[in-house]
Amino acid sequence: MRELLLCPPDYYGIEYEINPWMSRARGAEAAVAQKQWEQLHATLSKLDCQVHLIAPQPGLPDMVFTANAGLTISRKFIPSNFRHKERAGEQPFFAKWMEQRGYEVQWLPEKLYFEGEGDALFGGDVLFCGYKFRSDIQSHRAVADMLGCLVISVELVDPRFYHLDTCFCPLPDGGAFWFPLAFDEYGQRAIREHVPDLIDVSPEEATHFSCNAVVQARDDSARPRLPLPRVADERIHKSRRRMQMSHYVYAATRTRVIRTRCHPERSEGPLNRLLDLAGSSRLLPDRNQFTSIRKILDSTIPLIHTHNVERA
Repeated sequence: MRELLLCPPDYYGIEYEINPWMSRARGAEAAVAQKQWEQLHATLSKLDCQVHLIAPQPGLPDMVFTANAGLTISRKFIPSNFRHKERAGEQPFFAKWMEQRGYEVQWLPEKLYFEGEGDALFGGDVLFCGYKFRSDIQSHRAVADMLGCLVISVELVDPRFYHLDTCFCPLPDGGAFWFPLAFDEYGQRAIREHVPDLIDVSPEEATHFSCNAVVQARDDSARPRLPLPRVADERIHKSRRRMQMSHYVYAATRTRVIRTRCHPERSEGPLNRLLDLAGSSRLLPDRNQFTSIRKILDSTIPLIHTHNVERA
């Protein structure tokens, strides 16, 4: 049974601006955000997975975006080194939570910025890692050495897509959907070389975080405002649940970031993501009936997809 980690949005809010989508002036309504998170939690709890909760902390509103907390592979956990000081305080809480549950916590050098599953996604046996806006390319070598896997670094060139998971979503059947213009020319070539079955999303779909999804179980939770790319919709099955996660998109994220995989199996590739948390979510079932949940905001670790909230 898959295990997921979520963080309640007790302290969630737009208290600072660290990406082009966040706006303190617009803000988020606490009551609405709470209700949307509860809906997400209830939906996940009904799936074939075990949902864990980490206690939220005052002054750390973006802990809800658990997918950014780090990278989990089997029983190893690599905590994130956040680039922005506003999020750096989250690190010890996630590391302690994992350590208390028997995970081997492996630390990156402090000077290397790395933002977990926000910038590190498995496509088959390849770990694709994004860099420039949040993570450093130098961190990728360290992660490869820790995990003993092939890591392919891809440069992100559009600040609106500052994390890899905002523009690239691997699928368990070996394919993926992505927004090519978010990558430089080399990154596009590298992804095309290693992912033979790619589905392009339009600029409109990309800016609604259509790529911000995670595979989880047997259902599909789709964000209400915008459908999946047409080709992807035809490919990933019928059963889909719609959830409103708009107040997490204010943080520029979706459901995927709101959940984290606590106990992934390395062989499952992209399904090994366990940190996701908010937004309007979408679950994308594939031929093996794994479900990918789109993230609405970054308040989970890699498990859910969301829409209409400002992402951290």
